[in-house]
Amino acid sequence: FLKISKLALAFAIIHSKPSGKSCKEYTEHLAKIVSEQDFGWKSKVEALEAEVLRLRQELLLNKICPRFCLENDASAKTLLDQECINPMSYSSQLEDSGCDVSNDYAFDSLGIASDFHQYEHNVDTSKRWLERVPPLNLCCTSKEESLTAPVQFLQHLLEIRKLSEGGILQADFTELENDSFTVCNSVSQLLDGLTVFYNSPKFPVSNFLSEAVCVLTSLITDNKLSNHVLKKCFKKLEEFKKNLIQIILRNSSVNRFQALHAVSNALVLLGRSNILRNSLISLLLSEVRQFAEHLLQAHQVLSSF
Repeated sequence: FLKISKLALAFAIIHSKPSGKSCKEYTEHLAKIVSEQDFGWKSKVEALEAEVLRLRQELLLNKICPRFCLENDASAKTLLDQECINPMSYSSQLEDSGCDVSNDYAFDSLGIASDFHQYEHNVDTSKRWLERVPPLNLCCTSKEESLTAPVQFLQHLLEIRKLSEGGILQADFTELENDSFTVCNSVSQLLDGLTVFYNSPKFPVSNFLSEAVCVLTSLITDNKLSNHVLKKCFKKLEEFKKNLIQIILRNSSVNRFQALHAVSNALVLLGRSNILRNSLISLLLSEVRQFAEHLLQAHQVLSSF
C-alpha cells in the first residue's frame, strides 16, 4: 500500500507540475508548503495546551481558596515589567573579558540572598484577598515572559499557604490530591524554561531568573506543597541540577565568567532547600572525584615518560 501511495503521489506531482519547473524543484516547493503547515499546527497546539494549563491553574486556585487575590509588589510580572521599563546598566557585562567580576553587583551573592529574603517578606506581608484570582498572563512577547505563568501560579500557591497558616483566610489543600498534575506540570514548565535560559543566557541577566529559582526553592521547602511536587518531579529536579553543573563545566568561552556566576548562584539558591542540598552536594562531589581521577590518569601517563 505504501509503495502504491508513493507511486500515485509521484504521478500526481508530475501531472500537476507547472511548466518551467523541474519535478525536483516542484517537489521541494510542495514539501516546504507542507512543513510550514505542520509548523503552524504545532504552534497552535502548543498555544492551546498553554491555555488549557492556564485555565487549570486558575481553576485549582479557586478550588483551594475561592476568595483570594495576590497583592505582591514583587510578583513575577511586576518584577519583569520594572526591568523592561528601567533596565539597569550592564555595559561592563557586555564588554567584560571574563577576567574580572568584582564590580558585578547584579550577581553579588549578598544581593541574591537579599532577593530571596525579600521574596519571603513579600509573601508574609501580603494580607488582602478579594473575590477572584487575577488572570495569569500567557500572552508572552519574550522568553522571560513565558515563565511568568508558572512562576505566578506557584507564587499564588505559596501566598495562600502563608495566609492560611496565619489564620487570615481558609484554604482547602486537599484539592491538590485531586489535581497534582497542574502543579507538577507548572513546575516542569518552569524547569524547562530555566534550563533554556541558563544554557544561553543573555545580558543583562534578569533578576527574574533568581526570583523564579527562589519560588521553586520555597515550593520544595514547604512541607505541605513539596510532597505533591517531589512525587512526580524529583527526577526532573535532579536533571535540572545536573544540567546546571554541566553548563558550568562545558562552557569554555572567553567571556564565560559572568554567565557562569549566574548559574552558580542558581545552584546556591537550590542548596537552601534541605531536601535538595544533599543530592546537590553529592553531584558536585561526584564531579570533583571524576576530575581528580582524570588528573591522576594524566599524571600516570606523564610519569611513564
